[in-house]
Amino acid sequence: MMNDSALALSLVALTFMVTVIWGGPLLRILRHYKIGKLIRVEEPGRHFTKMGTPTMGGVMIILPVALITILLNAANLLGMELLGQSVLLPLLVMFVYGALGAVDDWEGIRGKRRGEGMRIRTKLLAQIVLAVGVAVALKFILKVPDLFVPGIPGEITVSAWVYIPGAAFIIVGASNAVNFTDGLDGLAGLITATIFVAYGAIALMQGYIFVSRFCFTLVGALFGFLWFNVHPAQLFMGDTGSLSLGATVAVVALMTGQWAILPIIAVIPVSEAVADVLQIAYFKITKGKRLFKMAPLHLHFELLGWSETQIVQRFWLIGLMGAMLGVGLALV
Repeated sequence: MMNDSALALSLVALTFMVTVIWGGPLLRILRHYKIGKLIRVEEPGRHFTKMGTPTMGGVMIILPVALITILLNAANLLGMELLGQSVLLPLLVMFVYGALGAVDDWEGIRGKRRGEGMRIRTKLLAQIVLAVGVAVALKFILKVPDLFVPGIPGEITVSAWVYIPGAAFIIVGASNAVNFTDGLDGLAGLITATIFVAYGAIALMQGYIFVSRFCFTLVGALFGFLWFNVHPAQLFMGDTGSLSLGATVAVVALMTGQWAILPIIAVIPVSEAVADVLQIAYFKITKGKRLFKMAPLHLHFELLGWSETQIVQRFWLIGLMGAMLGVGLALV
C-alpha cells in the first residue's frame, strides 16, 4: 500500500513537470495561430477582458497524460507492471471526447458557426453514441463492478439493460456538467483535480492500483494546466478539456463501481448542470422569467457581486468537502 501510494504521488509530480515544461511552447503556438476565446454578448461585462485569450488548452492536459500512460504501459513489456491495460479505456475516452471538444472549439473560433460552436443536437448525439459504446465496454469487456452503495455490504448486481443506459447517462451528464463548470479562471481545473484525487484514493483503497495511478497522473497534468490557468488566466481549457475531463471522471467512477457517490464528490459540476436545467425549464414554464440571474451557477454569483477569485475559492472549498465526504462514504 505504501509503495502504491508513493508511486501514485510520484506520478503527480512527474506529470506536473512535463505539463509545465511543454505548456509554454503550446501557449506560444496557440497565440501565433490566434486560437483565442470569443466571449458571448450575454456574459458579464468583466469577461470581455478575456477576449482573445488562447483556448483549446485541454491539449495541454491530454497529451502528457497519454504520453506517461503509454510509457508506463510499455514498461509492462520489461516485466514492470506500472499501469494496466484497463486504463486504456479511460485514456481512449479522454482522447475521443477531447477530439469532439476540439471540433466544437474550432467551429466556434474559425468555423461557420463562429462564436457558437457545434450545433447542440449534433454534439449531444455524438456524446450519446460514444457513451453507449463505452458503457458496453465497461460491462462486457472490462467487467467492472456494477455498483457499490454506502452502508450496503458487497457489490450490487445491475442488469445490462439498466447498467448500459445508466452508465451512458452518467458519462454524457458528467461531460456536460464539467463543461458548464468551465467559465472562470481555475474553476474547472481545481474542481476536476479534486474529484480525481478523491477517486484515486478510493481506487487505491479498493486495490484498483492501475486506476488510482491513472487518476493521479491526471491530477499532475491538471496542476500543470492550472499553472497557466489561474487568475488572470493565460490559457483556457475549452471544450477540448472540459468534455474530455467530464467523461473521464464518469468512466473512472464507473470503473470503481462507486458511481452512486459521484453527485457528492462532483457536487459543483452537478450543481452547475442542475442549475442550467432548472433555468431553462423555469424560463419556459414562466414564459420568460429567470430563476437565476444567469446560468450556469457561477455566473449567477458573479452577477451578485462576488469576485471571480471568491467564486473559485468558495466553490473549490465546497467541492473539497464533497470529495472528502464521498471518500468517507466509500469506506462505509
